[in-house]
Amino acid sequence: MKVLLNDGLEEEGIRIFKERGIETDTRKRNPKELIEDIGEFDALIVRSATKVTREVIEAGARGKLKIIGRAGVGYDNIDVEAASEYGIIVKTAPYGNTNAVAELTICLMLALSRNVPQAHQLLKSGIWMKEKFKGTELSHKTLGILGCGRIGQRVAEIARRGFDMEVVGYDLKPYTGSGIIKFMSKDEVLSIADYVSIHTGGTEVIIGERELRLMKPTAYLINTSRGANVDEEALYRALKERRIAGAALDVYADEPKAEGAKFWNKLMELDNVIFTSHLGASTIEA
Repeated sequence: MKVLLNDGLEEEGIRIFKERGIETDTRKRNPKELIEDIGEFDALIVRSATKVTREVIEAGARGKLKIIGRAGVGYDNIDVEAASEYGIIVKTAPYGNTNAVAELTICLMLALSRNVPQAHQLLKSGIWMKEKFKGTELSHKTLGILGCGRIGQRVAEIARRGFDMEVVGYDLKPYTGSGIIKFMSKDEVLSIADYVSIHTGGTEVIIGERELRLMKPTAYLINTSRGANVDEEALYRALKERRIAGAALDVYADEPKAEGAKFWNKLMELDNVIFTSHLGASTIEA
């Protein structure tokens, strides 16, 4: 069996393949090369960078391709309908990045609360400033979670048990679970939360102009889910007008396809936003 790991894989993962006698290829193919070469492989494994289009799937179906694996939860970069048409299996790893994304979410909440990036940048420029960056504590604040699946639950667990936060949440399918999350309507979550964290997945806009107007002026928005979940123009206006305190974003509506690519987003004009480059699942363990 031959597997193409088009977005790479940690050494531990490659070792497991080798132990089972499975040949791996980690050379990154661009879209044209992927279409040309995919028929040589029995399986294709990708992360979020590679777009597995209908053209790729059709080329694979003419060759040996039997299965596409997504090293992560979401599969919006894979044409699942085309794969189904050609009898190619699509599998995800729903538990693989749960803890990684949850930890980054908490990290961004802390960075927002304590002005870490701003203090770091100013001190690197040689200026000692303390009073300017007086922050707030997470303890006893209210975290609102939109989308209470595996990642949302893990964020809630860390927030409650690690920081003594109150946790409220909205989900299409509320449940009793551990009892950490108090379920309520989406509008109620937005109106009382000090921190709103998105974990819905999908491509629907979850936070737009209306939702942002429901949030408190002291509230922060964190998105480690999908860039499409937030109306970036509406967020820009809300942040510029200081209708919310700040935001931390790990995902964007339009992301570069290649490592080292140039990236710019209008939100970068603002001083109350923290940016990371889709690092949610980027840990050795995940």
